[in-house]
Amino acid sequence: EVIAGRRNLTASTLEGFLVALNLEADDAAFFQSLVQLDQAATDDERNSAWEQVASSRRFRTARPIEGATVRYLSHWYCPAIRELALCDGFQNDPEWVRQQLQPKITRAEARQALETLFALGLLEERDGKVRAADTSLATPHEVAGLAAHNYHHQMLQQAWDSIERADPDERHLLGVTVAIPEALVPRLKHELDAFQERLLHLCDDAIAGDDAQPAERVFQLQLGLFPLTRGPA
Repeated sequence: EVIAGRRNLTASTLEGFLVALNLEADDAAFFQSLVQLDQAATDDERNSAWEQVASSRRFRTARPIEGATVRYLSHWYCPAIRELALCDGFQNDPEWVRQQLQPKITRAEARQALETLFALGLLEERDGKVRAADTSLATPHEVAGLAAHNYHHQMLQQAWDSIERADPDERHLLGVTVAIPEALVPRLKHELDAFQERLLHLCDDAIAGDDAQPAERVFQLQLGLFPLTRGPA
């Protein structure tokens, strides 16, 4: 297989490449993990390779934020807890946090999520209370694809589960199947982006506008567009 005019490293050529580079054992293992991450064909393979990369001493000392970013987007409850911190009465306590979530998570998962949110600066302590920080999360390019895949997998699973878990008056699921010209796809994606921005503005204005009300609950707002048939030949 050739990508951008260069042939991918195979298992045999990778071994020869490592010999030519004369890398130490730890550096060679790190390089192999990077190659596996780059060439992984499935999300499971990418996540497995990422775990090897993130666990290496070199990555932990040089890139701590990237690892926290992947953890944040790979677990649906991390963004949920960050938004929960906007609600009155939030407690920086793993047991309290796990009891608020639907479905519940373990105490260990809640503790790790809180640690991740503090590491990313998404939670901060002010006046003796923990609150969501006014911080944007910039996803590093090298982990953006993996983190985004994990995020959407997790949230789509939550949407699926909500059909049975949530009361009908608490959820609103929409779907329509349509035939369209291929050239319309970019316009539809733009319209979805604009609609999401409009809904986020409504949410932000509700808790921070002139007639602000306290945040009380966390919801997931899901929008999607994906093909159900093959494209034109």
